[in-house]
Amino acid sequence: MSVHAIDRLCYDIAYEPGTLERLRADPRRELADRPLTADERDELLRGDVAALYRRGAHPVLLVRLAAFRVLGLDPALYAARIRAAEPRFSVPAPPERE
Repeated sequence: MSVHAIDRLCYDIAYEPGTLERLRADPRRELADRPLTADERDELLRGDVAALYRRGAHPVLLVRLAAFRVLGLDPALYAARIRAAEPRFSVPAPPERE
């Protein structure tokens, strides 16, 4: 699993010149040049942010895929798909005060 490569792609979209343009022009080629597994490439190409999140990708970075409208995602579709993902952790409720 290469969660760092997924997170790095999301980071690079915003901060590395040329990444966004290459991803829009030829997503398969851009993803082929990154250290991703075949399953990760497939999930990215399908815009399956829930599966990427379950792998451990950071949701704050994943949302950039929607913000920049790449890989078939937009903010509404991202929101619907990420809500379908099981939470990786939960925060317990604070103790009740007497």
